[in-house]
Amino acid sequence: MTIKKAYLLVFFISLSFTALAQQSAAYTHELVDFNRALELYNNEQFLAAQNLFDKVKDNTEDEKIKGDCAYYIANAAVRLNQPGADDLMEDFVTRYPTSTKTNSAYLDVADYYFKTGKYPLARRWYDRVDEKAMSRKDRERFYFNNGYAYFRSNDKEKAETYFNKVRDSKEYGAQAKYYLGYIAYEGDDYESANEYFEEVKGNQRYSEDLSYFQADMNFKLGNFQKAIDQGLENLPKSNPQEKSQLNKIIGESYFNLGQYDQAIPYLKEYGGMRGKWNNTDYYQLGYAYYKQGDFEAAINEFNKIIDGQNAIAQNAYYHLAQSYLNLDQKQQALNAFKNASEMEFDVKIQQDALLNYAKLSYEIGNSYESPSQVLMTYINKYPESEHRQEMESLLIDSFITSKNYEEAMRLLENNRNFSDKQAYQKVAYYYGLELYEQGNYYDAIKNFDKALSEPRDQVITAKATFWKAESEYNVNRMEDAILGYREFRGMTAAKGTDEYKDLDYNIGYAYFKKNDYAKAIDYFKSYSSSAEAQGSKKNDALLRLGDTYFVNSQYWPAMETYQRAIDNGVTNGDYAAFQKAISYGFVGRNDTKIEELNSFLNRYPRSSYRDDAMFELGNTYVANNNTSQAIQAYNRLIRDVPESALVPKAMLRQGLIYYNGNEGNKALERLRKVVAEYPNTPEAKQAVSTARNVYVDLGRTDEYASWVRNIDFVEVSDADLDNTTYEAAENQYLNDNTAQAISNFEKYVRDFPNGIHSINANFYLAQLYYRDGKVDKSIPHYKYVTTKPKNEFSEQSLARLSEIYLEKKNYAEALPLLEKLEKQADNDQNVVFAQSNLMKSYYETGNFAKANQYAEKVLSNPASEEAAKNDARVMVARAAIQSGNESKARSAYKEVQKTAKGELAAEALYYDAYFKNKDRNYEASNAAVQILAKDFSGYKLWGAKGLVLMAKNFYALDDAYQATYILDNVIKNFQKYPEVVAEAKAEQARIKTQEAKTNSSVETNN
Repeated sequence: MTIKKAYLLVFFISLSFTALAQQSAAYTHELVDFNRALELYNNEQFLAAQNLFDKVKDNTEDEKIKGDCAYYIANAAVRLNQPGADDLMEDFVTRYPTSTKTNSAYLDVADYYFKTGKYPLARRWYDRVDEKAMSRKDRERFYFNNGYAYFRSNDKEKAETYFNKVRDSKEYGAQAKYYLGYIAYEGDDYESANEYFEEVKGNQRYSEDLSYFQADMNFKLGNFQKAIDQGLENLPKSNPQEKSQLNKIIGESYFNLGQYDQAIPYLKEYGGMRGKWNNTDYYQLGYAYYKQGDFEAAINEFNKIIDGQNAIAQNAYYHLAQSYLNLDQKQQALNAFKNASEMEFDVKIQQDALLNYAKLSYEIGNSYESPSQVLMTYINKYPESEHRQEMESLLIDSFITSKNYEEAMRLLENNRNFSDKQAYQKVAYYYGLELYEQGNYYDAIKNFDKALSEPRDQVITAKATFWKAESEYNVNRMEDAILGYREFRGMTAAKGTDEYKDLDYNIGYAYFKKNDYAKAIDYFKSYSSSAEAQGSKKNDALLRLGDTYFVNSQYWPAMETYQRAIDNGVTNGDYAAFQKAISYGFVGRNDTKIEELNSFLNRYPRSSYRDDAMFELGNTYVANNNTSQAIQAYNRLIRDVPESALVPKAMLRQGLIYYNGNEGNKALERLRKVVAEYPNTPEAKQAVSTARNVYVDLGRTDEYASWVRNIDFVEVSDADLDNTTYEAAENQYLNDNTAQAISNFEKYVRDFPNGIHSINANFYLAQLYYRDGKVDKSIPHYKYVTTKPKNEFSEQSLARLSEIYLEKKNYAEALPLLEKLEKQADNDQNVVFAQSNLMKSYYETGNFAKANQYAEKVLSNPASEEAAKNDARVMVARAAIQSGNESKARSAYKEVQKTAKGELAAEALYYDAYFKNKDRNYEASNAAVQILAKDFSGYKLWGAKGLVLMAKNFYALDDAYQATYILDNVIKNFQKYPEVVAEAKAEQARIKTQEAKTNSSVETNN
């Protein structure tokens, strides 16, 4: 029994050993592979290790080994940055929840991500670690790493919590305190920061950083000298980035201590944030230069401050202005003072800046707003200022010197704080004079009345009286004009004025226009014999004196006076010679008259009076019964001057000559031609009447009846009523009974629209309406006259009607009238008027070629006055600009600039600046713009364009502040000129894009 049992035991032992030996061999083999894989892993051969762990995991049945392999496979995947590495780790934790490596897995992966700088991933795995299951050493590392990961993620509060847990750690304490100090430093808790930094001060690893932080903290605590000392101590051993910041700390500390000379070299060495300075940086260096009296260097820094809208910017702009002023750069100073005055951060700076802005506006002009407006703004804003009296004195002068009278009147009439009546009188007078020169006579009269309502200055009172009379004259109020002239003559202050010298000339004209020729003679005679009478005005007075003698039937004195005018070299000697010739006829000297007329035609072949001379020659031959010569004279007129209004009269005279000479058929040929070619004219109506007699004499009444039925303008039965109605109206007109004349003429043109006197009636009615200020009512009546064949009123009607349309800018209606006037006008000045306005109208309608063509006509016309020639030169220049021929434009504007006034002068001056900019002569260009601002501030378009040009000049001169500030103001203040504003915006965007490359304070739209 015992033996048997022992055998069985041996058998089982043997059996078990065999099995165990087999298992041990397999297990040993797995351990060898596992250990080899672990050795590869520890040697950071992660891919080879991963493959071997994968093989062991697939071949083992041991769950522990499987779990360990899964752990290392996942860990290797993390280190190899393989896709799905996190999933492998998650799978390990899920499948082997009881593995002793679970917590190690979390910590190990977190540490790996931490070491590789992937702090958000590290924090994700640190959050899963069970810190209770860690060793003390692992726990300290866990706390520090977690704190640093939060620090790098900018979560300073959580970082501080973890750092505080290891602040006393032997291994991590110094680092933790450094970062705790940095967190306190960033949070402006400099006391705590200093405590932490002092604890790690001896640590070589942090000493360099600490030197910068401590210098910065002392600076921020206001310990500027200490900041300087620490900064200077550490400057030589700092890295480039810290060196830039330390220079800034040292420089700004010196700046705050008022040691500007010491501050400058360190402020200059500052490299900026990410290579860019900001407005404060430029301000500090600029102010340091300013305090040293180096104004050029100060300007060079201040003018880089763009878009500033804070107290520093206001201070900078104020001191920039002062720097400019110290260098006598007044335009630049004006802009900077304006900018500082518009900010309210420092009210003392604001007030002083506005004071200086106002003074400079008065001194050099202002394109943004009138100097008067700026001065008024200061007076209103600071009524108790010690400078108020000085500002009011400048204001009075500014109203006159700025020549912006319209705005000056508005300010004076709307501002209750200003009560200088003498200034009011002056401005009202000068504004009236400006309106007079523009041809706006009705508004001129209103302003002269305003000046006369405050008779403070006797000379201005006298002058206002005279120019009001002149305005009355120009709107045909002759009685009022004469009363004004006489009142002016009686004023003591009038005696020494320029206006007084020509007074008799003006009064003579008024009586002449009033048809009071006897009195006109007295005044023209007095003036033409006076010492004051000179040149063209004396000649004109002689001509008018001759005319007054002539219409007053004093022909011998008339002839003598006309001869005096010719001898005196009168420009229109042809007129004097013609008048003298026809005067001989009125004294019974027809032979002399014929001789003089023939002489006239030889001497003045191009005279506008040649048709009159031919007609008078024919009439005089008729008077001498020399009908054959008469017929030849009339034929010469018809042939040589076919457009003359006298042609139908000459043909009618020929018809009468043939009729009286019993040449009926020849008479009918002439008379019927008059009716056919000049219908509805008085000559045509007279021709019908005369033809009737011819037909009756020839016994061909049926032929007459057939002919006359086809003439639609003949109303034979109403002739008597027609004449009676017209004469009633004309009598009222000649007696200057305006209201009754208008009523009677209205009745005539209504009852006899095609009446015998319809041309005369419409013309006189138009004149009456126009004189009464009813311009629109005059239009259809002037138009009626202009649509008829050329007559004695055609020229006047064409001139007046085209003038009305031009004032309305109705070029479509004006152009054909002006073209017709140019062809038909006998008066040279009307030809010039037509040509110059055709030039302007074609330019306004975009037909630059035609505008240029008429400009050349004006320039070549000897009758053109200088003002018309200036207009023409401008048109030539404008057309050249439009076509890109700037060389031609340059020379044309140069000519205009010599004599032009008003808006033309402003335009020429702008182009003077424009071409200087093109030549890169920027300072000279700016000087021209400044003259434009001072002397022509009323012409806002050219002022705005000049400012854009000035901005370009300043930027070319490296003054970005001036450039951008000027452009800002153009954009804000000149919205009524969208093209100028668009150009300003484009230039501003270009400049700001460029400046943003070096100044972080500059904002762009990009």
